Amino acid sequence: MIASLLGFVALFALVLVRIPIAFSMIIVGTAGFALLRTWKASLTLTGNAAFDTVLSFTLSVIPLFVLMGNFLTISGVSDALFSTAHRFLHRLRGGLAMSTVVACGGFSAVCGSSLATAATMSKVAMPTMRKAGYSDSLATGSIAAGGTLGILIPPSVVLIIYGLLTEADIGKLFVAGILPGLLGVVMYVLAVAVTVRLRPELAPTEVDRTPMTARDIRGVVLVVALFTVIMVGIYGGIFSPSEAAAIGALSAALIAATTPGMTFAAMLAACVDTARTSAMIFALIIGAQIFSNFVSYAGLPAAILEWVSAMDIGPFTVIFVLVLIYLVLGAVLESLSMILLTVPVFYPLVMSLDFGAGWLGDPTNVAIWFGILVVVVTEISLISPPIGLNVFVLRSVLHDVPLATIFKGILPFWIADLIRLGLLIALPALSLLLIG
Repeated sequence: MIASLLGFVALFALVLVRIPIAFSMIIVGTAGFALLRTWKASLTLTGNAAFDTVLSFTLSVIPLFVLMGNFLTISGVSDALFSTAHRFLHRLRGGLAMSTVVACGGFSAVCGSSLATAATMSKVAMPTMRKAGYSDSLATGSIAAGGTLGILIPPSVVLIIYGLLTEADIGKLFVAGILPGLLGVVMYVLAVAVTVRLRPELAPTEVDRTPMTARDIRGVVLVVALFTVIMVGIYGGIFSPSEAAAIGALSAALIAATTPGMTFAAMLAACVDTARTSAMIFALIIGAQIFSNFVSYAGLPAAILEWVSAMDIGPFTVIFVLVLIYLVLGAVLESLSMILLTVPVFYPLVMSLDFGAGWLGDPTNVAIWFGILVVVVTEISLISPPIGLNVFVLRSVLHDVPLATIFKGILPFWIADLIRLGLLIALPALSLLLIG
């Protein structure tokens, strides 16, 4: 137990001196395990973790889904989703911001990456909102918040990683993410409606009645068709998540090939970005495996379980405490690193809780429900100061918008997220209804 706590202290110390967290986890995990056992055993474990991760067939879904999202960005479906949503919502005050949220949800359904969704929609929606007279705070807030849907609405890279860490059914995790994801879209739209009702000057009344074009209809149909094929294929047992990712990437490449944007330079840039993003994720996974092996051997999960059992508190109280810990960690840790660090420690504790009868009487349902809660809390961390990765993505694209302005615009959506999180904790059926 003491060794584990010292390991966390050393990890945070390395992060504070700006050593990348993946390498920090590798250094602390390897050194810590060596001190508890031997250097030979530790280095062998480290080598095996790296080897098994890189050659894992299951993990091939990550680069394939990332590549799929990059190809769809080239194809321009994000523009079609935004334009179509705006056709239906333009009569409402704040309609452009609402359209941005809806388009983010649609793009998330075929992207799987929060950062990619935020970066893409900032280029699509921000110029239009500025031209219409929207405030920078509402415009950037809707883009940053809408982008977080990319890690919940399937196919989600984060849900895949959670499934790999816990051996939960990835197909069921994908299906379970649909209703909470749609609830997120609804809550964000309501957040825009309430904000512009209280402060009408943030969003002018719109009069655009431009009819839908064939290009818009094509983009929406392609997104719906691709999402349906992936979800029906996985949940129907037609193909595995890895095969679904390959089919999705190939389909996205074919879709992009029929558009003017699919030049050789664009294709090369998409492949390079996929390689860079996948390398970052794989490095984090390797580091997390090494570090979690160390803390597990040092007895931290068993100690936490014993401590909670001695406190004799209810299971939902434990979940509430874990959510609070995630909210605090999310303010200072990068989201994926937070999941990789905490799930191996918290998951055994959650699975040991007795929720009684009902939806959570089945351990499989508990694993999936907890996974959805973890991802939603991670969504909140993506827009929480001071880290807020989605905020920094927007800042890198929109150089003339101060960070303070973006964080100010995010506040209504952050509150909406907390309400949604409370509903998902109180009503597990929202996460489990579609999986039976």
